[in-house]
Amino acid sequence: MKIELFTFCDFAQENGGKLTVVGTFDTIISRNFPCVHPQLSVVIRIRFDLWEFSRHVFRIETRDLDGEMSMEAISGNIDVKGVGNTTAVSHLVFTISNLHFKNPGVLNFVLFMDDKEAGTIPLYIRKGNQ
Repeated sequence: MKIELFTFCDFAQENGGKLTVVGTFDTIISRNFPCVHPQLSVVIRIRFDLWEFSRHVFRIETRDLDGEMSMEAISGNIDVKGVGNTTAVSHLVFTISNLHFKNPGVLNFVLFMDDKEAGTIPLYIRKGNQ
């Protein structure tokens, strides 16, 4: 298994195996805290090898620098099936609305696949004058 894409963006959708990703970012800037970010999407593209074709259980956790979870984990299953190729791709696309931040900092999104950590990306929350 290889993660080919793990990002935050303004909009994402998967349609017929095609992935559309618009406006990727890793930083949210707010003038005031606490703040609410109205909406973001989390997009993950995973490539599986032939011997990995089966059902996999995934979980995405969010953790701050103190290791505290800031929102409920996202979990589910992926059924990986081949179409005659030696690899197959699966897309995970989630939209999160009204994400609350008490203070500036870093929020890590951690992907677990079959209860093993597979990847992580940081979301930076900064104070700005915009």
